Amino acid sequence: MAAALLRRSRRALLPLCSLRLPPPAPYHHSHSQTPPPSSSSSHGRLPAFLSFLTAAAAAAGGITLALCDSGVDHRVGGKESTELVVRGERKRVPNEFIDDLASFLGENLTVDYEERHYHGTPQNSFHKAVNVPDVVVFPRSQDEVQKIVMTCNKYKVPIVPYGGATSIEGHTLAPHGGVCIDMSLMKKIKSLHVEDMDVVVEPGVGWIELNEYLKPYGPGATIGGMCATRCSGSLAVRYGTMRDNVINLQAVLPNGDVVKTGSRARKSAAGYDLARLIIGSEGTLGIITEVTLRLQKLPSHSVVAMCNFQTIKDAADVAIATMLSGIQVSRVELLDEVQIRAINMANGKDLPEVPTLMFEFIGTEAYALEQTLLVQKIATEHNGSDFVFVEEPDAKEELWKDVCVPLSRLAECISVSKEKLDASPLTCLVIAHAGDGNFHTIILFDPSQEDQRREAERLNHFMYLEKELGIESLRTMKRIKAALDPNNIMNPGKLIPPHVCI
Repeated sequence: MAAALLRRSRRALLPLCSLRLPPPAPYHHSHSQTPPPSSSSSHGRLPAFLSFLTAAAAAAGGITLALCDSGVDHRVGGKESTELVVRGERKRVPNEFIDDLASFLGENLTVDYEERHYHGTPQNSFHKAVNVPDVVVFPRSQDEVQKIVMTCNKYKVPIVPYGGATSIEGHTLAPHGGVCIDMSLMKKIKSLHVEDMDVVVEPGVGWIELNEYLKPYGPGATIGGMCATRCSGSLAVRYGTMRDNVINLQAVLPNGDVVKTGSRARKSAAGYDLARLIIGSEGTLGIITEVTLRLQKLPSHSVVAMCNFQTIKDAADVAIATMLSGIQVSRVELLDEVQIRAINMANGKDLPEVPTLMFEFIGTEAYALEQTLLVQKIATEHNGSDFVFVEEPDAKEELWKDVCVPLSRLAECISVSKEKLDASPLTCLVIAHAGDGNFHTIILFDPSQEDQRREAERLNHFMYLEKELGIESLRTMKRIKAALDPNNIMNPGKLIPPHVCI
């Protein structure tokens, strides 16, 4: 969902004279708690509560970085958790801390409850937190971010970085309170190098805004948030994920140091790849303050195609065969019959409710059409039917709007997942970025119904970060976190499972 959908008119920030914390009582009683979520549905046709679970699962961790956190499970959201409400250990921040922040932030700081509640309850997140941030700050520069982090480290106050708030897995929840650093005021496009095909931006720039800026030159979420979550999308098969499109970045580390991970040179084999360490760290290692991105030239022509299949395995097999054939496809998306049914219900469509593949081919007009016809032949050989393709811009837009595994195992993995999901009494569906072996499952359930919540949790346990990476990788991640952030102030309780021992 585009970041713009999450925006609302913000209350005026409190004047400096009123920047004092409320009395202690509200911080330990109902006034500091998140109100219970509404159980009503605006559509009435699908369950009101959604649990979005991805196959490349990421767990959540504990508040302390003990050598071993077994027995301590302050789980904070994350893809492994089906708990609706997450709880954390919260300490009241001192007034002196607020005074220190206000001394250099001025009115770009607020303790207004409505503002704190808004930032602590992201609209798209399934998970809700008992606590909300104690204070929300809006830095305008890297220097201010550095001062904020140093002040938080001094008082050992937790930090939660905040970008476009499009996360659905609780990345921006503040179950331990602390400071929410809203990066929305840092949205400068600092420099554009057309000949070198790169652009330098601040983290608050939205990707849609950046594309609009670049339109004259030819080529939802914010750039900073996309880097922090190492996001990808339907074009990843052609252009790579976020990590492939970041040349270098700058970040403020937990102790206030500023690290620049490289230069604008396209290739460097020197030293550790610090940019890739920060990308995907979900705000647990530092706050991104500047990003240098690769630019890609827009293709001269594109064709969008769609094909139906009787089984999910046939569809996945076609996606694999297409990639192995060397055809230059820019997108391959797989939607199961449940997802197609949901599209029909939501948009008044009448699409065949069967597993469906969508493709995009780019290049010259002749080349794109040639590739389309080759894929049509592959689809026919795998029981594909109703192969259609469009080239008109409006028709293409209409089609598109509506667990990473090795590509060779994609069909097997999706088939097994579908068997388990279809056997469940819950409504479940699959969406796949089939070109790069990435697929998502969506499980719909009402968390107020204990039997539904238990079933969702049972399905969810098939996906774990430890299974994907191995325990030694998780231990290494925890050692890095402990070394860079010994006070555990950077987005505590996120990413690393609490049972991991070092």
